[in-house]
Amino acid sequence: MQDAPHFFGYGSLVNRATHAYPSAHRARVQGWRRVWRHARLRPVAFLSVEPAPGVEIEGLIAAVPGGDWAALDAREAAYRRERVTTGIRHEAPHRPEVALYRLPDGGHAAPSAAHPILLSYVDVVVQGYLREFGQAGAERFFETTAGWEAPILDDRAAPRYPRHQGLGADERAFVDAMLRGLSARILPATT
Repeated sequence: MQDAPHFFGYGSLVNRATHAYPSAHRARVQGWRRVWRHARLRPVAFLSVEPAPGVEIEGLIAAVPGGDWAALDAREAAYRRERVTTGIRHEAPHRPEVALYRLPDGGHAAPSAAHPILLSYVDVVVQGYLREFGQAGAERFFETTAGWEAPILDDRAAPRYPRHQGLGADERAFVDAMLRGLSARILPATT
């Protein structure tokens, strides 16, 4: 898989339980930050990245078997795949071509009550960061992500995020404490 192109995941793809891409490696990319956005193709907000000089974000890189991007492109349908040519460091023993997914400029907006962030999505992402980078890395996830003023829908009782994962009590307490520290606005789920 050394010759296969790789993706850089910075959201749910950091949680290995959400995908079956083998040989994933921890990575960092310079010059980007995560941001919560809403786009017409999805009813809820999700993570994207935008250029941010001087900011470094952590994530995972993993090989795209056979260079066949079709399944990953379908999963990341609202995004545009963009090659990352500089500023990437990783633990892989070779130097593969790496791409990340981001929303194209324009055509997206900040989340809103009509298009909130799903708490089940936040849970999955943070669980991945806790497992890969420990508590300090999960704290850096919150610090290097913009848009926390957006409303967050508490859908934990009936998760709407399709790749949701169960959290342990410590993981859940960590997410809740971080969101309280950000004065996040949590909306109750309605039936």
